[in-house]
Amino acid sequence: MTRVLVSGGTGYVGRFIVEHLLARGYKVSVGGRTQPADGFFSRPVPHVPLRLDPDADQIAAFDNIYYFVHAAFEHVEGKYRGGEGADPQGFRRANLAGSVRLFEAARAAGVRRCVFLSSRAVYGDRASPIVDEASPAEPDTLYGAIKLGTEDTLKSMTGHDFVTASLRVTGVYGPAGPGRRHKWSSLFADYLAGRPVASRVGTEVHGDDVAKAVRLMLEADPARVSGQIFNVSDVLTGNHEILSILKAVTGCAHPLPPAAEIGEFNVMSTDKLRALGWVPGGEERLASTIRALAGNTQSLIGFEPEDR
Repeated sequence: MTRVLVSGGTGYVGRFIVEHLLARGYKVSVGGRTQPADGFFSRPVPHVPLRLDPDADQIAAFDNIYYFVHAAFEHVEGKYRGGEGADPQGFRRANLAGSVRLFEAARAAGVRRCVFLSSRAVYGDRASPIVDEASPAEPDTLYGAIKLGTEDTLKSMTGHDFVTASLRVTGVYGPAGPGRRHKWSSLFADYLAGRPVASRVGTEVHGDDVAKAVRLMLEADPARVSGQIFNVSDVLTGNHEILSILKAVTGCAHPLPPAAEIGEFNVMSTDKLRALGWVPGGEERLASTIRALAGNTQSLIGFEPEDR
């Protein structure tokens, strides 16, 4: 049974990765500062103390680990872009230098593959309607710059015995796990309460589809993924479309926000990932997930994490 260490495995995105790999027979450990609460995962998962600290020697965390999936990110709660708060230097030190130190420890310990969860933020606010992995990376936020710097460093470490890949992920949605609120909790609550809701458009991808992409990086022929970058995105949608499904489920009479203009939004091409066999859930999965979330009354209060 292949052993995988997932840093940030108790996070919003990390939990999808852990559950997906467990269901496919992987032996998964979760790396992070605190041990997950009992029942947070579908079955008990070992915890490995791990932190984003460039001064820490954490090579022991990778004992008997074959694959490392790095999904951890230190930021102000609820924010990725702008997640540095009042401490940009600390933000850079933890997330760039701290990540690189973990990659170095993993390679030294004999980890065979390393997958990094990056972000569409590396492209910046581009005007072109479609971006692919060959498009220039022009981050316009510190978050995007750090993700790009981490990608570049990991790629430079690639070798025959250390296969690497980075996934540029955007707009992850789905159930958040026991005791947590999902991505659209505030949006749902505002609409149902009759509060104003802004028009918004964005790209979305289900967390389990992100996890499928991660698994592909672990299982694909090294020659097809090593040192490579892959976009991970699925559906272009907006608050009008999302809330129209909620409205149909709940019978709420409040008016929907106007449909946002989508013509200028830069969609990420996923042709490169699909060529490896990745097939996301599309509009059908988005609609079924919204219907399921709408049925959970606990989901109607809370905060909305930003897109990655």
